[in-house]
Amino acid sequence: MKPAGLPIAVLPSKPPTREELRAQVRARAENRPGVYRMHGPAGEVLYVGKSVQVRTRLLSYFRAARGEKAAEIVGHAHRIEWEHVPSEFAALLRELELIKRWRPPYNVQHKRDAAYCFVKLTREPAPRLLVVDAASNDRALYYGPFTGRQRVRDALRELCDLLQLRDCGAATPIRFADQAELFPRDDAPLCFRGDLRRCLAPCAGRCTRKEYLTAVEFARRFLEGDADRPLAILHARMDVAASRLQFEYAAELRDRAQRLLHIRDELVALRGALDTLSFVYHVPGHGGEDRLYLLRRGSVRAELPYPVTQGERVATAKRVREVYGAPEPHLSSVPPHRIAQILLVARWFRLNPQELERAYPPERFLDVRQSA
Repeated sequence: MKPAGLPIAVLPSKPPTREELRAQVRARAENRPGVYRMHGPAGEVLYVGKSVQVRTRLLSYFRAARGEKAAEIVGHAHRIEWEHVPSEFAALLRELELIKRWRPPYNVQHKRDAAYCFVKLTREPAPRLLVVDAASNDRALYYGPFTGRQRVRDALRELCDLLQLRDCGAATPIRFADQAELFPRDDAPLCFRGDLRRCLAPCAGRCTRKEYLTAVEFARRFLEGDADRPLAILHARMDVAASRLQFEYAAELRDRAQRLLHIRDELVALRGALDTLSFVYHVPGHGGEDRLYLLRRGSVRAELPYPVTQGERVATAKRVREVYGAPEPHLSSVPPHRIAQILLVARWFRLNPQELERAYPPERFLDVRQSA
């Protein structure tokens, strides 16, 4: 969609005064949904904001008292740009996109989700499970987001100990047992976990590549809610402890199992939540500029004008088939580039549950004979 707002031209030889900036806003901005940017002296983006009434919101910056954040931002601004969008939902998505692109210094929201953490399954010869702050496009698998870093870390320790997955650094040399012809074998593990049999010790040739990757697969399937191998191990140990009247140890094993179960249940719930956020969302727009958002597993896969003519209906039906027709694995892992948008979309419908009344199954738009 082409932005409706016009960039404000500023002569490079002289920075504009507050009064000049305010006059430009008054003359050109409209009271409709939109996104705006404050630029610094070198053209850098200082701040990105949104509003359902852009003109009113921008003029409020000039009324801010000294010491307020808004006054500080406009005090450093040498240029203000804005663009109008059809709706508040469109403004939310556009604001997120621009903040992720420019990382403005005055924006806090969307730059880093500090309250969340993720479980990362690395892509290495001997993969590891790690707790990380954010996901990146490094082809690893990410599970989450979670809250409560220490809780997740404790549960992950249980999982790694049960399946004997390594937790050493990425630089640790890996020498599987089936690589003995390539590397001299050293039976001494490089950490105590290997000595205590809490790690398969691929660093010391104590397992084959297949054995280690089998354990990794059990971890992956557990996190995706498709296997209970770690819990079965703990329950078997609980039964042995109880038969030996080691009730305190059995209770400890029970608590460890509960920690793992809570993490797994969160991921299964996340998967369910993502599956419910798969529909065609009709958003009425300013001046009749309605939009269809094709949501699949919580992220916007396509934005289309609401179809009115027969040709537009045919084009919409084709795009709906493309988005919803392709198979997609039902995993608890979230592609890194979609995480921020999924959190935003989920929050939008949580705060505005009435908006679900305009959520329709994709099939509604596949019949091109349907009237507008």
